Amino acid sequence: MKQTPLELRITKKMQPGVITLNGFLGNDDRHFHEIIADDEKTLEKLGYTAEQVAERMQYFTDLSWEFYEQPVEVEGKYAVETEIVRGKLPCPFSHPGVYRKAFTILTNTETGVTIRWSSLNLHLIKAHHFFEGKGSTYRLDPELLVKTLF
Repeated sequence: MKQTPLELRITKKMQPGVITLNGFLGNDDRHFHEIIADDEKTLEKLGYTAEQVAERMQYFTDLSWEFYEQPVEVEGKYAVETEIVRGKLPCPFSHPGVYRKAFTILTNTETGVTIRWSSLNLHLIKAHHFFEGKGSTYRLDPELLVKTLF
């Protein structure tokens, strides 16, 4: 199927070296709509939505910001902290505004699994249901997120 001019612009912004060094698609040659649809199917099988995942991620992000770059224990089974890096990034989907280069690092102390997301990752999941392409440096696997966050 032929891409619309908007889809072409979005796809171009997702390529390596445009917004980020490695881009948003990794080695995934699927159209971003297919990536989103497949990740939504995964979430549906697990009984969650992208909104629920993003809400939970936002909860941990907000808590970690209160302790400014200091780890905090949450709910007796999570260790959470925020790492702040200089700079901001725009959304490849052309949303207005920019997103701070800040990373939330969450460890589920019961499983030992650690996941890390940026402010932009959180926005991409919340607004676009986009977890990035397979092989992408900052891809967040929906199944791993659900198993770690809930």
